[in-house]
Amino acid sequence: MFLVMSTVQKELPHEPERQRKVINATIYKYILFLAVILLPVTRLSGCQKYAPEKVEVGSIALDKTCISLAKGVETTIIPQITPFAASETLVTWESSNPAVAVVADGKVTAKAYGSTVIMAKAGNQAATCSVTVKPAIIGVYYFDGWAGKSSRSYNEPWWPANPPTHLSKRLAKDFGGREPIWGWRDDTQAIMDTQIDLMADNGVDFMLYCWYWQKNKNALDVAAINSDPKHTGLELYLKAKNKKRIQYALLVANHEGAEIIGSANWAAAVRYWAQYFRDSQYVHVEGKPLVVLFGTGDAAITNNDIEKMQETAIKIGFKKGLAIAGCGAPAKSKKFTQSTHYNLTTGYSSGSVEKDFRILINHAKQQWQGTTDQPYIPVINSGWDKRPWEGPDGLNQVEGWYFTGDTPDLFKNFLGDAITWMDNNPTKTTKERLTLIYAWNELGEGGYLVPTKDDPQAAKLKKIGELMKERSN
Repeated sequence: MFLVMSTVQKELPHEPERQRKVINATIYKYILFLAVILLPVTRLSGCQKYAPEKVEVGSIALDKTCISLAKGVETTIIPQITPFAASETLVTWESSNPAVAVVADGKVTAKAYGSTVIMAKAGNQAATCSVTVKPAIIGVYYFDGWAGKSSRSYNEPWWPANPPTHLSKRLAKDFGGREPIWGWRDDTQAIMDTQIDLMADNGVDFMLYCWYWQKNKNALDVAAINSDPKHTGLELYLKAKNKKRIQYALLVANHEGAEIIGSANWAAAVRYWAQYFRDSQYVHVEGKPLVVLFGTGDAAITNNDIEKMQETAIKIGFKKGLAIAGCGAPAKSKKFTQSTHYNLTTGYSSGSVEKDFRILINHAKQQWQGTTDQPYIPVINSGWDKRPWEGPDGLNQVEGWYFTGDTPDLFKNFLGDAITWMDNNPTKTTKERLTLIYAWNELGEGGYLVPTKDDPQAAKLKKIGELMKERSN
């Protein structure tokens, strides 16, 4: 309004006073006319609230469908509603057994051992997540040496037509009973799906996939990482339809052939791993993504490197940083948030000598030491006999002790001892009560739980579920 008046007045600076008054009067009448006409419309549009049409919920899904928790631990389930226009619909939550776990606004709190089903409802749609509260959360190391192509070739009936990278002559010929029931290779989606179900059905909660930096002692090479056959299992897991039955994390194999050197490369590694950390199935400790690091000596990683990892994680959105668990004794003197081991054995380079498995058990228990500042994640061996990888018919590894007598019941008691240690040292272990088993499929080193030709029923694996039920009563 004032702009119009000002413009007209500027255009008529030299008109007589009477003529300017006539023009201004005309403008005022026009403005008054518009005000009379538009005011009712303005009032109507300003006072009447917009009432959008209600959009019905088409579906609701949860980012988790299967959870295992220790008592007292909390986790959050995130609902996903479609279509987007219905995303503001109120979600209601309920637990089928509040004595085991309660839920409020998606936050689940474990109360007692047992199972319950968490249900989320939005509109006429519902989704569920099964929750099991257990004495321990069991993880298994997954070694992916059973993909790719072996450089060895033998024209013998015991040698497969398409051998994986880590199959040795001695393993195939002299220890053929260790061959899994699905064969030496495990690099198909069907086999991965089968393994996920085997784990979930028998008390295993997560896998720690061995992950390898490429290229050794150089900058990050994504193409080389993607083409490394030792990452096949992880990629198959990520594609699995039953993936949500079990969680996962990374074991960084920071050793010869895949060493990460320098803080800049550790920062690059964290940025690369972020794609896994953001997965709802990734394991967290105290709200932080878990990374287990094998290779913690002074030449392998420094305190500055660890600080750089934490700094990078915070910068890219992980506000609490990372849970970085270092393997072996060097980890205890560095800035790792937790300590643990990959395996626990003794007499590694003392010649090929047979020993009783109970010697290994006693040695392992001595390593279960944590503090409030650096909690320990207890590790147990499912076995240790690496003769298939020793000598000229193996993988040229140095000879060492091997242990016999590792019966399923002795393994079960070993795992039970680890749980008892956590019971007795609640401030020296993770509140999530993580326990690690070496290993799911270290077939060449004798640490495995998979069903094999010699053990098609996977007796040790079944002992895990059996023990969890007994301890939960």
